[in-house]
Amino acid sequence: MNRKPTVAGTFYPASSQALAETVSNLADPANAKVEAIGIVSPHAGYTYSGSVAGAVISRVRLEDTVIILGPNHTGLGVPFSLWPGDTWETPLGNVAIDDELRHALLINSAYLAEDADAHLREHSLEVQLPFLQHQRSGIKIVPIVLGGAAPGDYQALGGEIARVLTTTGQRATILASSDMTHYEPHAAAEHKDRMAIEAITRLNAAELISCLTEHRITMCGYAPTLTLIAAAKQLGATAGELVRYQTSGDVSGDYESVVGYAGIVIKR
Repeated sequence: MNRKPTVAGTFYPASSQALAETVSNLADPANAKVEAIGIVSPHAGYTYSGSVAGAVISRVRLEDTVIILGPNHTGLGVPFSLWPGDTWETPLGNVAIDDELRHALLINSAYLAEDADAHLREHSLEVQLPFLQHQRSGIKIVPIVLGGAAPGDYQALGGEIARVLTTTGQRATILASSDMTHYEPHAAAEHKDRMAIEAITRLNAAELISCLTEHRITMCGYAPTLTLIAAAKQLGATAGELVRYQTSGDVSGDYESVVGYAGIVIKR
């Protein structure tokens, strides 16, 4: 099964040449690359969040495989949806699924189930792919969409991912796809997002959950991020680093109602 792109021509250019030029311009070649267990990267249209995604993805030495964790915006499918097909298509070409790692995760997880419905119209994973393709030729992925569940379940899934990587000896970069605060004034959004970012860079899941709840932070990818933190800590992560933060207002000039975007690296 080949997953066709659904937001080409809206979130990013539909032509291969235009997309290649766009992604190249958004990447930061001056970034000194670091060894990383994972990253948090935004998933809005490239006009608004592409510079943040480009900066954070070009900051790391990607492994041959990337486990991409995205939130479920559509409400379709099962809560822990593992893509069952063979490839994902972008205007830059097909991206293969790492079938060996996908199978290992499936049989060793109490949560993951093969499911296509959650993926077919979900943009949060798709928009990451051109950046990954630009950074590493022949890269493989394991796409996972996370729906509604308890925070502890996301953390347990993170533990399962870490154990599979440890026991199999396979190396993979884990990417949590998330935007930050939605549709608040710029100053308020930035203030809230800084609290969440500090919790993430400290790898403190309890603090992140508390921030999101107490301050009503509308971070859509909190589930992928909690999963990443849990996996990263078991894999030896020591800290996170904020690579870039901005809001949609920094692009549009409209600071009355913005969305926040953060690019974070989780390092050993």
